[in-house]
Amino acid sequence: MQAGIEPQNLADMLFAAATDHRFIDGGHALDFTNKALEALDQTGWQNAETVLTSVVRGYAHAERMEEANAWRYPIDLVAILERAFEALPEALASGRAKSNGQDIIKTDVEHLISILLGDDPDAIATTLLNTLRQGCTPEQLARIVAYAAALRIAQFQTNNDFRDWDTAHHTFTFANAVHQGLKRVSSTELLRGVFDAAMAVYLNRFLNVPPARLPDPAKRVEDPTTLISELPELLDRQQQVNAAGTLVGTYLHSGGDSTQLLEMLGKLLLQEDRDFHTIQNLEAAVQQYQHWQNHEAGIHILIATARYLAAHAPTMRSQGQTYEIAARLQKGEHIYE
Repeated sequence: MQAGIEPQNLADMLFAAATDHRFIDGGHALDFTNKALEALDQTGWQNAETVLTSVVRGYAHAERMEEANAWRYPIDLVAILERAFEALPEALASGRAKSNGQDIIKTDVEHLISILLGDDPDAIATTLLNTLRQGCTPEQLARIVAYAAALRIAQFQTNNDFRDWDTAHHTFTFANAVHQGLKRVSSTELLRGVFDAAMAVYLNRFLNVPPARLPDPAKRVEDPTTLISELPELLDRQQQVNAAGTLVGTYLHSGGDSTQLLEMLGKLLLQEDRDFHTIQNLEAAVQQYQHWQNHEAGIHILIATARYLAAHAPTMRSQGQTYEIAARLQKGEHIYE
């Protein structure tokens, strides 16, 4: 910043650093970079030097997936990705020549998702390249991969180890960060993150064995507003993951107001002793829903975040008491009287 480099160029440089190696720090490094940039947008880039240098340590100390056994064996995913990256310039050039302004989101989502959720990493990389060649923009492709990552949560099998929720979660929030970044900069380097996210989605396929059923679109109610009032009660009990997902799906399939649902999910998040991950998950879902709200994918994304929130509720809900104590102290009250 002190050298006079424009924010766009700084973002491009940081995103390149965060994607020079595969899925570093389980996606955290790139997500933190995106959040730092979004925070600076809100403050008019005040104190940018302090904010942006805070992410550098994460780059330097992050684990690289080139060094992870799961990314090398039994299939060398890193080698597949490196071959795909060599083909990126040609794929982008072909896509620009063929692009006619058509939004691929409206036409090929189901076909692409079926491959992204499949068990053939070579086919995944090839399909991503071919989709770019057909005129899909990097931003559009990132949206589709983020949706595939959300589906891993929407169809997360609750028989998995509880800690595996965060395996699916990290892929989704990483994919969302890549998408948000590609809205900010046109970067071949950051586009590598779309392919990294797709391979993480592939590695997470065991979390959907068997896949939890998505709510039936044909199951509807006459007055969906009644369902919203039932959601808090569900989150007052443990292990209501599938019930929460079904309620949200039925509400939206029945024409329920998504704004009211998002407000309720935010309220329910705040009543818990929320941690970084639950805040991160809901925020990423809201960002993705803004792009998918006129597509069934939008419903699936909100089902996913409702299931994730339900899996992490109820908590002790002690944070509210902490805030009350702080407020009383601020007013000069005596806590122990």
